[in-house]
Amino acid sequence: MSATALSHEAPATALTNLFAHVRRLSLALAEPLSDADATVQSMDDASPAKWHLAHTSWFFETFVLRDHVAGYEAFDPDFHFLFNSYYEAEGARHARNHRGLLTRPSLDHIRAYRAHVDAAMLEAMPTLSNDALALVELGLNHEQQHQELLLTDILHLFAQNPLFPAIWPAAPMPAVEPRPVEWIEGPVGQVEIGHGGDRFAFDCEGPRHAVLLTPYALASRPVTNGEWAAFIADGGYAQSRHWLADGWAWVQANGIDAPLYWRKDEDGHWQQFGLDGLRSVDPSAPVCHISLYEADAYAAWAGARLPTEAEWEAIAASHDPLGGNQLDAAGPVRPRADAADALFGNVWQWTGSAYRPYPGFKPAEGAVGEYNGKFMSGRFVLRGSSCATPRGSVRPSYRNFFYPHQRWQFTGLRLARDL
Repeated sequence: MSATALSHEAPATALTNLFAHVRRLSLALAEPLSDADATVQSMDDASPAKWHLAHTSWFFETFVLRDHVAGYEAFDPDFHFLFNSYYEAEGARHARNHRGLLTRPSLDHIRAYRAHVDAAMLEAMPTLSNDALALVELGLNHEQQHQELLLTDILHLFAQNPLFPAIWPAAPMPAVEPRPVEWIEGPVGQVEIGHGGDRFAFDCEGPRHAVLLTPYALASRPVTNGEWAAFIADGGYAQSRHWLADGWAWVQANGIDAPLYWRKDEDGHWQQFGLDGLRSVDPSAPVCHISLYEADAYAAWAGARLPTEAEWEAIAASHDPLGGNQLDAAGPVRPRADAADALFGNVWQWTGSAYRPYPGFKPAEGAVGEYNGKFMSGRFVLRGSSCATPRGSVRPSYRNFFYPHQRWQFTGLRLARDL
């Protein structure tokens, strides 16, 4: 992340209001969870819900209250060690793969920690310098990222429970016939991408720079579950010719034969587990929880390819990042067929672009500079947003990134082709 210059849209009053909104939403997302739900860690890539709630408070306590508010007293000195994520400049920390062993502090104690930090932040906000307010804005965007992670990590945890519990039970969505795929031609020649201007962005989104694009087009909607089921039925997971070598090795080693959270019922019909429980796969909804390897194999099978991130952004520049199916409040969170035509929302879209620095990239000074730059190795970029992404937290230049085998996030794909 980068503590960039304070945006004109985020003076102290506006930030105070946004701070209260973001902090309330985190608590609301965790409200249905028991202390046990919020403590367990289902895999090394995931973190317990109460760790997310605490770490986002640690960020404000460490980088704003400790460094910019005279006389502030930490809620608990041990929390600096427990809830640091990977900031080497902040010293030793509890091992990531052992976060689920923290049966103490309790979820209620974490809520008390949040209340302590919130009270101190709200009192200090009117007096903070512009540099400190820039860190507040950074911290709020950081917490919005963790809100999505909290949801995806809880989904993965609940999927390990043979009872398949729903966090937010919901009625099945009405059947919607997906629109035929049309192809959106993008701008060609020299095109500028990357963040520019004085609004907030993470450091990895810039600098703005020129790229050269040859004629191409993006599909008008993401690939659907029904289309993915056809890929499975045609032996998509059983034919090496569709797969990258690393992807095929991953399929073979892990017995992969469907997207994550898909399973067959006693009659051989596909079901899918989500935050609203176990239900029949909706053939018209966007396919979700797939890896880069799967997305690339499907594209090869379909006679298309994955877009580059530059192609995606060049088209996204004329689309509304506030549109589509994104997170507005605690409640049912799932990809929806009736919102599949929007470029943003529903599912993050894999690109074929490696997550590497743009020309002229420099990480921010200090500990906050560790957030993005040091992860620019071995990962691929996803664009857009998902049904679990807080609305208003992304831009056309936003770069999400994960390893190619990871799929517990709300990840899907939109095809591209050359013209």
